Amino acid sequence: MSNNMPLSLHPDNPHYLLFRGKPTVLITSGEHYGAVLNLDFDYVKYLDTLQRDGLNLTRTFSGAYVEHHGAFNIAKNTLAPAPNRFICPWARSDTPGYANGGNKFDLNKWDEAYFKRLKDFVAHAARRGVIVEMNLFCPFYEEAQWKLSPMNAANNVNGVGNVPRHDVYTLDKHGGLLAVQEKMVRKIVAELREFDNVYYEICNEPYFGGVTMEWQWHIADVIVDAEKSFPHKHLISQNVANGKAKVENPHPAISIFNFHYATPPDAVALNYHLNKVIGDNETGFKGTGDTHYRMEGWEFILAGGGLYNNLDYSFAVGHEDGTFVYPPTQPGGGSPALRRQLKILKDFIHGFDFVRMKPDNSFIKGIAPDKARARALVESGKQYAIYVFGGNQVNLTLEIPAGTYRVEWVNTLTGAIDKRETVTHSGGAVTLSSPPYEEDVALRLVR
Repeated sequence: MSNNMPLSLHPDNPHYLLFRGKPTVLITSGEHYGAVLNLDFDYVKYLDTLQRDGLNLTRTFSGAYVEHHGAFNIAKNTLAPAPNRFICPWARSDTPGYANGGNKFDLNKWDEAYFKRLKDFVAHAARRGVIVEMNLFCPFYEEAQWKLSPMNAANNVNGVGNVPRHDVYTLDKHGGLLAVQEKMVRKIVAELREFDNVYYEICNEPYFGGVTMEWQWHIADVIVDAEKSFPHKHLISQNVANGKAKVENPHPAISIFNFHYATPPDAVALNYHLNKVIGDNETGFKGTGDTHYRMEGWEFILAGGGLYNNLDYSFAVGHEDGTFVYPPTQPGGGSPALRRQLKILKDFIHGFDFVRMKPDNSFIKGIAPDKARARALVESGKQYAIYVFGGNQVNLTLEIPAGTYRVEWVNTLTGAIDKRETVTHSGGAVTLSSPPYEEDVALRLVR
């Protein structure tokens, strides 16, 4: 726990965050959201790994939603606990019959062991400088997930939740679940009140499974009301879309707008006018190699995003150090090498006074060869962060004001500066030549 202000929007540039007095971009490659609800997962070892790898975010699910073994072809899925190894906010009853082993749940009683585990997880994360995205709800993509939820009438002793899975997250068809959901949100918010390293995401992928916007806004209102007496408030996130979408009529309490599989990062430009953090907080479905997920992170952050979370399947029970070698059938990637590469991105962006920068490619007047592409964050005449991908050597023609500039080409695989020079420029166009690179390269240009 902390006396610090919780994670907040940066007052000078709310596209970015402020954490413990420092401008912050959140970059990580984290486990599949089961660190708390899966009793077999050693989250201390996991958080030690994130800290060692220099990353600063993790996403965790509350337990209102849980997966079955084999879901989505994920091997050793942390969100699919073994029988009798699932824990959630609600206590077990004395009545046997939960679908994945053990007794049914009593939605009128809390499981204090769960909240002890949740707070211990967040406390360990806090000590390591890791932000926790507390994801409250998730739609039921298929009957298999709904059959495992404590909110399903078949799994609780309260006679609530006797509804189709598409009606769970509504204001009118929920079979008594809305009051249960409100109480869970208030309980979690109360339990995590003192932590500075938490923000709340209303619902993972609410664009599936019948989740209504009215319900999402209602949950946002519940969080706000639950915190109304708190001296410091926590940020709230809305997961908007896969890929891209323009946010229309945003809820005033939402400060982070998250997207999944956001490549190319058009979601940032579409929503930059909101003056809030735009995030890409789940990746996958582009093979198991590192290259795509490294590039997705670099491109998203250099487009003006403030948060990137690669979904990393190398974290598993027994492999909380992120060394699980998953099969090629996995729906995404993640590896120790990728995490090292993402730390290079995190160190690169934090090496700038990025609060003063904004996405702007207009000063890039030429790229040769033309199969290469570039994105840039800019404080004109002072500092330029440029990411180049495609090709294996590039000549960039830039239009920048007169001055003497330090030029550093950063290797995205090693973090080494492969070429550095000082350029005294009289104004107008200048061409800078990169060193050879494998797939992508970054340029730090500072006056």
